[in-house]
Order: sequence, then C-alpha cells, then structure tokens
Amino acid sequence: MQEFMIALQFLTRLPITLKQMPSAEQNGRSALYYPLVGLLIGVVLLLTQYLLGGVPTLLQAALLLSIWVAITGGLHLDGLADSADAWAGGFGDKQRTLEIMKDPRSGPIAVVVVLLLLLLKFTALVALLDAGASSALLLAPLLARSALPLLFLTTPYVRKGGLGQALSTHLPRQQLLWLLVAVVGSVLIFISGAWLAALTAGVVFVLCRWLMLKRLGGTTGDTAGALLEIMECAIVVILGCTVN
Repeated sequence: MQEFMIALQFLTRLPITLKQMPSAEQNGRSALYYPLVGLLIGVVLLLTQYLLGGVPTLLQAALLLSIWVAITGGLHLDGLADSADAWAGGFGDKQRTLEIMKDPRSGPIAVVVVLLLLLLKFTALVALLDAGASSALLLAPLLARSALPLLFLTTPYVRKGGLGQALSTHLPRQQLLWLLVAVVGSVLIFISGAWLAALTAGVVFVLCRWLMLKRLGGTTGDTAGALLEIMECAIVVILGCTVN
C-alpha cells in the first residue's frame, strides 16, 4: 500500500501525505503501481465525461482537458517544456542539452510546443466526444503511465542521484515486465479498438527512446515526462482521426 501511495503522490497532485520518507527500494517498487495510477486518472475522466453529458461538446472537451492537466499539476507538461527548450537550444550536444533542461525558465520553443500539444489534445477530444468514443479517456493515461516504468527498465538514467536514479536502480524488473504484459494484454482483450492505441503507444515509445539515446545516451525525469505527454496526445489524436 505504501508503494501505491508513493506512486500516487509522484504522478498526481492529489493531497497524499506519506507517514515517512520512502526508501530508495520503495521508490523503485512504486513503479509497479504507475499503470494503476493511469487507470485511476482514466476513470476520473470517464466519470467527469458522464457527469458532463448534457454540456456542449466544445465546453465539455475544455473542462476535461483542464481536469486532466490539473490532476498532475502540469508536472509532465513541465518536463515536455524543458525537453523542448533543451532539444532546440542544445544543438545536438549532450552536456548543453542537459544544462538547458535544468533551467526552470521556459523559452518560446517550450511555450509553442506545450500550446500545440494542448491544442491537438483539445481538438482530438472534441472529435472523440462527438463520436461517443470515450474509451480514449481511459486508454491514453493508462498506456502512457505504463510506458514510464518500461522506459526506466530499458533505458539508462543519465543524471546521477535523485528520484529518477532510485527508480531506475531499484525497479523490480521481472515483476514489472510481467505486469506490463498483463496490462497491455488486458487492454487489448477488454477494450474495443484498443489495438490502435497500443500500436500508437509502441511507435511513440520506440521513436522517443531512440531520440533520447541519440542525444543523451539515456533518459531523465524531464524526457520521461515529455514521453508521457507526447504518448497521451498521439493516442487521442490517432483515435480521433479514425472515429466515424
């Protein structure tokens, strides 16, 4: 239960108070609960969409997106913004990219990238809501948060120290691998049309991981957040493009 609360505190802005500072091992094991946190976020979005059933589609999409961002406090959007600035200003250099990523200020590239992503997410939500394809509200947060432990499992963490390093070092690797197989299998079996979302998530994961390895030789907390946001956006956009 402690590991689940750690995951919930780390991935959301819900008012979670831990009784004591978690150990490195507990931080590592908390990654097992990332998919569950994604599932809970999806359930919240589905319930919200149900309660907003009589609201006009544009307003409904705007409210859903606002709640989606508020649940995480913009944590992953911040990672996307930092990564965008670093990729644009790093000029292909690893150290310069890492230095820019640590700068808390957001440049124009970061602002443009975040605005474009939110615009794409909003318009995709409008299309999905019009078509009654609400399963995307569950699939996107679930698959994206399942991708985070997979990233830490398969990709070196390039910053020494900190929570990301603890996660990468203390991941329960065998359990995590079987858990991710179970999550993807369950999604494909129980959710109609989920194969396209899973395929999209897989393509985004491979491409983003390749870019991280090429530029940094691994991942950071910011690039992990960027992966999550890009994957969520890609899933809802692709599903939005294919609804009738």
